[in-house]
Amino acid sequence: MEQTYQLLIQQLQTLITGEHIEMSVLANAAALLKQTFPERYFWVGFYLVRNNRLELGPFQGTVACYHIDRGRGVCGTAWSEQRSIVVDDVEQFPGHIACSSLSRSEIVVPMFNSSHEVYGVIDIDSTECSAFNATDRRYLEEIAKILMQQLDN
Repeated sequence: MEQTYQLLIQQLQTLITGEHIEMSVLANAAALLKQTFPERYFWVGFYLVRNNRLELGPFQGTVACYHIDRGRGVCGTAWSEQRSIVVDDVEQFPGHIACSSLSRSEIVVPMFNSSHEVYGVIDIDSTECSAFNATDRRYLEEIAKILMQQLDN
């Protein structure tokens, strides 16, 4: 899996070099993530901090929640606590927001701007329990940094 992530990161860097249109960069990043791990990623996308809440950004997958308040669900908690969260079983996460009943596990990684404020989050769901681990977290955190280096200029 590490080799796959390393290749994905190289592809992402090539894909976004010189691009600064937020929605275009994030849309292609979501597509690249989803197509790289189609068997693991049921839903992959971005929620962006706007108007003091997370608002739905580019994604790949089934329909999604339009906005999430700070501290609500996995995304809102990751934003509020400014840390990545891996949830093995979403049914066990207090306040989980069920945008799809097919989601069983989730990983959410904050994206920090140059002022170290949360700009948004990467949100990935799986139909399998315990689908994500420390390797996923480490590489997705690196991907978040790469995206923000491109967008926060």
